[in-house]
Amino acid sequence: MILILFGAPGCGKGTQALRLVEELGLVQLSSGEMLRSAIAAGSELGLRAKEIMDRGDLMSDEIIVGMVSERLDSPDCANGVILDGFPRTVAQARALDDMLHARGAAIDHVIEIKVDENALFARIETRAAESSARRSDDNADTLRKRLAVYHENTAPLLPYYETQGLLRSVDGMAPVEDVASHVAEIVG
Repeated sequence: MILILFGAPGCGKGTQALRLVEELGLVQLSSGEMLRSAIAAGSELGLRAKEIMDRGDLMSDEIIVGMVSERLDSPDCANGVILDGFPRTVAQARALDDMLHARGAAIDHVIEIKVDENALFARIETRAAESSARRSDDNADTLRKRLAVYHENTAPLLPYYETQGLLRSVDGMAPVEDVASHVAEIVG
């Protein structure tokens, strides 16, 4: 199974991904984690990525797609994956489709977790207050910036997947258990 979770920052993608990892044995593939692992391993892609990061430049689609491709070949991904932080652009989505097609595979589900963005600010404040390990991105300024990036780059992917008949939406404002039930119904 190949699953993509979408939604604004703070909508609960991470919470739902962890549940799916535990319940279905899927592997959560985080683009950030893959970059750090490739750099630590000293792979060719990792070395190229490190050079780009050291310059402060954005990672090219070629490198991100290459890392996802390498990671999908890992034995632990045989049961399925949840893509986290990828694709972020329509160009990356097309590259993903091409990569999967070449493998005889396809995306099974694209799930958008819809939320009231005004409520996200309260959610972030609550998470910051309740957590003993405060995340550096748990503040209103960072959330505003992340929302702007989401709307500019990632939100245009929703119509892309909708035209393919893959996009399903769940109400991310519902209690966590209800969101989980709706996600479970979709991935069936």
